[in-house]
Amino acid sequence: MSNQAHSSTGTGGYKVGVYIDGYNLYYGGRRQLGKSPGWRWLDIRALTQSVVGAQRGWPGAMLSRIVYCTARIDGALNPTGHQEQDVYLKALLASGSVDRIEYGKYVTGIRNRPLAVKGPKQGDTPVLVTSNWPVMVQSTLGNPVKDALFMVSTLHQEEKGTDVNVASHLLIDVLTNAIDAAVVISNDSDLKLPVQLARQRVPVGLVNPAGGYFAGDLTGHMSDGAGNHWWRKLGPSDFLSNQLADPTGSYTKPAQW
Repeated sequence: MSNQAHSSTGTGGYKVGVYIDGYNLYYGGRRQLGKSPGWRWLDIRALTQSVVGAQRGWPGAMLSRIVYCTARIDGALNPTGHQEQDVYLKALLASGSVDRIEYGKYVTGIRNRPLAVKGPKQGDTPVLVTSNWPVMVQSTLGNPVKDALFMVSTLHQEEKGTDVNVASHLLIDVLTNAIDAAVVISNDSDLKLPVQLARQRVPVGLVNPAGGYFAGDLTGHMSDGAGNHWWRKLGPSDFLSNQLADPTGSYTKPAQW
């Protein structure tokens, strides 16, 4: 058991810091609800309060700090997505749904990759597409080249920094005694070490936005370190029942959201 005092606020409940990987949360909802409307205008504070309030081991817990980590969509490549995200992020701050938004960045480039198709069964390794009749590759001498790979250039966009920002805010708040307990909303296995370190000092709740299996690196035991940890999977109703008002201040929910 850690020597860290993590037992209470004045009401006897934990003072909780919440750290969210915005893209992990979004794609978790997308996996469960697809492109259907009614879930993307998500009230982060209401969602977190409902999850934390249901934990019997954390009675009276109070949300002290909510940090939402994300990256701006590239407006040149996706102007509609950029505009919709901008409205949502402003609504989160205007409503007090989050206390801070920490930004990573998108890295955009071109990658050359072999052409492939899905395997015959779900979960199978992708199958490389190779030359064969009726589509054949010829050598400079005009001879057929069977089983040659087809290489394609694709646009590659990669979000950078969100997991580092989640980890940084989590550990700074834990190590400076700013919080008594933490909630991490992500199923990214890259958070293995910061989550393990945090569990040594304070109780940690881990929320899987996709509703499936937890990443193995994020599992553990309730009694590890400071103890009183928990794990929770989100379901469709968690997204649908925790929506911001529309409008939120001067910000209106985008169409189809």
